[in-house]
Amino acid sequence: MSPLPRTASSGLLRMRDFRLLLAGAAAGQVGAQVTLVALPLVAVLELKAPAFQVGLLTAAETAAFLLIGLPAGALVDRMRKRSLMIRADLVRAVSMASIPLAAVADVLTMAQLYVVALVTGAATVFFDVAHQSYLPELLPRERLMAGNGALETIRSSAQVTGPGLGGGLVQLVGAHLAIGADAIGYVVSALFLGGIGKPESRPEPVPGASLRKEIGEGLRFVLGHRLLRVIATSTGLSNFFTAMLMATQTVFLVRVIGLQPAAIGLMLSASAAGGLAGALCAGRLAARLGQARVIWLSALATGPFALLWPLSGHGAAAVLFAVGSGVVSFGAVVYNVAQVSFRQTLCPPRLLGRMNATLRFLVWGTLPLGALVGGAVADAFGARAALWVCAVGFLVVPLRLLLSPLRRMRDLPPPPEDVEDGAGGAAGNGRTGAASDTGPGTESDTASAAVR
Repeated sequence: MSPLPRTASSGLLRMRDFRLLLAGAAAGQVGAQVTLVALPLVAVLELKAPAFQVGLLTAAETAAFLLIGLPAGALVDRMRKRSLMIRADLVRAVSMASIPLAAVADVLTMAQLYVVALVTGAATVFFDVAHQSYLPELLPRERLMAGNGALETIRSSAQVTGPGLGGGLVQLVGAHLAIGADAIGYVVSALFLGGIGKPESRPEPVPGASLRKEIGEGLRFVLGHRLLRVIATSTGLSNFFTAMLMATQTVFLVRVIGLQPAAIGLMLSASAAGGLAGALCAGRLAARLGQARVIWLSALATGPFALLWPLSGHGAAAVLFAVGSGVVSFGAVVYNVAQVSFRQTLCPPRLLGRMNATLRFLVWGTLPLGALVGGAVADAFGARAALWVCAVGFLVVPLRLLLSPLRRMRDLPPPPEDVEDGAGGAAGNGRTGAASDTGPGTESDTASAAVR
C-alpha cells in the first residue's frame, strides 16, 4: 500500500490546507520538470553552447545554495514561511517568463540564461528551506512521515510526467517557449499556497540575536551531531557527482546518442518512474528494514546501476541510461522520505530553517563545483568520459555510511524529551542516534540525484 493512500486513510487528505500544499507542490514541480528538459536544450540547440557553458549554466542554477544558503536559513527563521514561499514563486515565475520573451524578440543570450539561473536558484533556496520548515506547522509530528511520503509521491509523479511534457513541448514549439510552462506552474503554486487558511504568526525576535550568531547556532546543531556529519559528508559527495551528470547528460543524449527532444523527455520520464516507485515503497521498506538501515542500503544497492549511464549508446542501448537513472532515483527517494521526516522531528521548531539551510549549504554546496568539473571533463575528454567519472563516484558514496555507526543500527531512535529546549541537548553529543539531511539520491529525474 502506497504512502499516499495511507495518508488519505489517516485523514491528511481531508485537511484542506494540506491538500492545497500538495496541489501547489504539484504545479511547481511539473513546471520545473519541463524546464529541466527545456533550459539546457535552449543552450544546446538554440544557442549552440559548448559543453563547458552548459556545465556553467547548471552551476549557476545551484550556486545560490553555496553563496547564500547559510544566511537564508537564519532569515527564514525570522519570517512567515507561507508568505515567503509565495514571494519566491512569483520571483521565479517572472524570471522564467523573461526567457521566451527575450527569444521572441531575438535578444536571448547565454548571459541572460546565467542570470535567470542565478535569480531562480536564489529564490529556490528560500522556497525550499521555508517549505521543509513549514510542513511541521501544518502537521503533528506523528504524521510527518505520511506527509513527506505524500509530497515525495507528488514530486516523483511530476518527474514522471514533466520531462515527457517538456520534451513534447520543445518538439512542438521550441525550447524557449516551452519554458513558459514553468512560469505558469510557479504562478499556480503561489495561488494554491495563498489559499491556505491556517494563520501563521511571525516568529518572535530573540533579544540580542544577530545573523552571524544565528548562523553559528545552526552550524553547531548540525556539525555537533555525529550522524548528521556522516550523512552530510556522503550526501555532499553524492551531489558532486550528480551535478556532473546534470551538466553533461543533455550534451551526451543530444550529441553522442543523437536523441530528439521528445525522446529525451520520454527517457527522463521513464527514468523518473524509479523515483515514483521509491516514494510508494519508502514507508514499507523503512518499516521492514529499519529507518537507519534504509539510509545505507539504498546507496549500496542502487549506486552500481550508475554504470549503465556511460554504457548506454545508440538505438536500444539508449534504454540503459533510463534504467540506470530509474534505479538510482528509487534508492534516493526511499532514503529521502525516511531522513527528512526524522530531521523534522529531531530539530526544535525555532531552528528548523537554520538546520535545513545548513544541511542544504553543506550538501548542495558541492553542486556548482561538480557541474563545473563535469563541463570541463566533457569539454576535454568527451561527455561519455564525464559519465564514467560520475558512475565511479556513485560506487564510492556508500563507503562513508558503511564505516559509520549507521551500519550497526536498525532504527533511528526518537529525539530526547528536551529537544524543544534548543540545539544543545539534541545535537551536542549524538546521543539521539541520527538525523540526516538528504541521502545519496536523486532530486530531479536523472538529475534527481541532488538530495534534499
